[in-house]
Amino acid sequence: MQVIPVVDLIAGQVVRAKMGDRDAYRPIETPLSRTADPVDVVSGLLRLAPLATLYVADLDAIRGRGDNFAALARLRAAFPDLQLWIDNGAADAAAVAATRAYGAPVLGSESQRDLALLAATPDALLSLDFRGDAFQGPPDLLARPGVWPEKIIVMTLGRVGSGAGPDLDRLASVRALAGKRRLYAAGGVRNPADLAALADAGAAGVLVASALHDGRIAARDLG
Repeated sequence: MQVIPVVDLIAGQVVRAKMGDRDAYRPIETPLSRTADPVDVVSGLLRLAPLATLYVADLDAIRGRGDNFAALARLRAAFPDLQLWIDNGAADAAAVAATRAYGAPVLGSESQRDLALLAATPDALLSLDFRGDAFQGPPDLLARPGVWPEKIIVMTLGRVGSGAGPDLDRLASVRALAGKRRLYAAGGVRNPADLAALADAGAAGVLVASALHDGRIAARDLG
C-alpha cells in the first residue's frame, strides 16, 4: 500500500490541518523542517523515504481566496521526479488545464457543481469529501459511481489531523460502489497499525500528514 504525504498550503506556507477547520490552520511546526516553506517541508518528508507521490491541497484556491501556483512552481522545479496530486478546487476546464502544468488534477467533490467536469476529465483523480455523515458535493456524484475515474480519494474531513483513526466504515461503503477502482484513504491515520488496517481493507494507498510530522509513522514504516 502506498503512503502519500500531504502538504496543505495557505499563503505560500505549509499549514497544520486540524479536523477540516481551515480558518484555524496555522503554519506548520515540524521536526522535519526548520520552516513552513513548502520546499523545506517536502525536503524533510523525502528524507524519511524516497516517496513517489505528494498530495497538495491549495486551501486558498479551494476557498476562493487566491492561489498557490507560485508555490507549486517551486515544488515542481525543486522535485522534478515527484508526482504531484493537486486539489485546488478546480471546477471548470480552465482551472484543470492550469493545474496540469504542475501535476495531476484532483477534482474535490466539495468544489463540483454537477458531473460535467468529471465526465470531461476522465484522467483526473476524484476526491469524495465527507464531513461527518454528510457528503460534500452534488448528490448525483455519489449516486452514480459509473462516472468515477480509476483513482478515488475517500476524504473524511473531520478526521484530518484529529488522531481519531481512519474511517474504515466509510472506506468499505465506497469500496462497495467502486468495484475495481483504486481507493486512497484520507483522514485520521495515527500509526502503523492504522496502515495495516487500511491495507487489509483494500486501500491502494493512504494520505498522511500529522503522523509523519509527529513521528508516529517513521521511516521504517514506509519501506
